[in-house]
Amino acid sequence: MIVITAPTGQIGHHVLDNLAGGSDPVRVIVRDPGRLPAAVRDRVEVVRGSHNDPAVLAKAFDGADAVLWLVPPNPGTDDPMEHYRAFTRPACEAAEARGVRRIVGISSLGADYGKDAGLLTPAFAMDDLFAKTGVAYRSLRMPYFMENFLTQAESLRNQGMLFLANDADRPLRLVATRDVASAATRLLLDDGWTGREDVPVLSPDELTPVQMAQTVSEVLGKPVAFRQVPMADYKATMTGYGMSDAWAQGLVDMARAQNDGIYEAEAAAATPSPTTFLQWCREVLAPTLQG
Repeated sequence: MIVITAPTGQIGHHVLDNLAGGSDPVRVIVRDPGRLPAAVRDRVEVVRGSHNDPAVLAKAFDGADAVLWLVPPNPGTDDPMEHYRAFTRPACEAAEARGVRRIVGISSLGADYGKDAGLLTPAFAMDDLFAKTGVAYRSLRMPYFMENFLTQAESLRNQGMLFLANDADRPLRLVATRDVASAATRLLLDDGWTGREDVPVLSPDELTPVQMAQTVSEVLGKPVAFRQVPMADYKATMTGYGMSDAWAQGLVDMARAQNDGIYEAEAAAATPSPTTFLQWCREVLAPTLQG
């Protein structure tokens, strides 16, 4: 039995698509089963509720061999670290109590950075909690998601502008969520691994934000320029969207860590995943903007 948390999210829905038609039984934890695709809803076992609920986890982890673990974002929380820990502590307890053998966690590159990294730091704390259990654990380590650019569809379409708080001339490592899901799927289906290991997942690209804007421009066939957003303005924009001060500050501190090269040490030694930014722009971004 394979358990998927956050099965309707950016990564979880790809993993669900990958596994739902296979021979391994799949169980999902979901608050609203109606959000599951109709094509797979009847092919998986559904445990309704939140995966920070010990009772839900006890039911979902019973008889499970492997678990995809992902802490969902909570932009309204006043304590991002406790948000991650409040999800992960009961998962650790349930996994040990129910005999789960393997957990694949969605984390981030840069665990050895050694300084505060905003919203990345709680992910490293999540990894440490799982490491203290007796369950085999693989930490999927990712950089900046390409899918984050979809939130800028309006400015790309109407203004021809790409906005980031990241330095214009410093490469920002990227990954497509479908590549993360592919790596997670392989690990969930492979029952031969034990112990703990970090698994970097990132694209072959080493593009600066300026080069990303040029790539988007090439694909869309119209000029797209990059503009760096000052950190104070970035935070103000995020709180204006309704995020808590703590979550917005976490985004600011994460961008600062990215500007400081948090991803570079692990990225340099990693085997790249297949999807390039150019390919993703052609296959995902352009159809979204034209739709």
